[in-house]
Amino acid sequence: MQDNGSTRFPVSAGVLLGLGLGGFFDGIVFHQLLQWHHMLSGWYPLNSIDNLKLNTTWDGIFHSAAYVLVLLGLYVLWQRARRSDFHWSRRQCIGAVLLGWGIFNLIEGVLDHEILRLHQVNETVPEGQRIFWDIGFLLWGAAMLVMGAAMAHSSAQGRVHAESSLHAR
Repeated sequence: MQDNGSTRFPVSAGVLLGLGLGGFFDGIVFHQLLQWHHMLSGWYPLNSIDNLKLNTTWDGIFHSAAYVLVLLGLYVLWQRARRSDFHWSRRQCIGAVLLGWGIFNLIEGVLDHEILRLHQVNETVPEGQRIFWDIGFLLWGAAMLVMGAAMAHSSAQGRVHAESSLHAR
């Protein structure tokens, strides 16, 4: 019997959850707790109440987008989990979430930090040191992407091999 994907863990759900959780981590830890940057602080520095209000509004829009991604991930997961032939895979779930979070970091790091210069990871350090924080953020994202892809792939491969041996008997 060929695996048509109906019993596999929905990697798309994990990726959406990872994208949203990556956004929440970035916004909560870097924007709010550490206050290293805000969404548009590279364009509108926090040197006036008006700029702080603008940045806080855009932080909220950013969090709203992260929230929508998490809801979409939960919806996809819920739709698939309702099937009687659904297979829960902790390893594939964690791998897919790491994959999504890594994608978030790489897109955020390249697009927002380097191309658009909306902000940098740590704007509290001298200008010449900021690039090192940005590079660390990108490396962290790349590591999560590689680990997540490996976990999701190895789990899916193991599942296909296990199913093949069961069906061969």
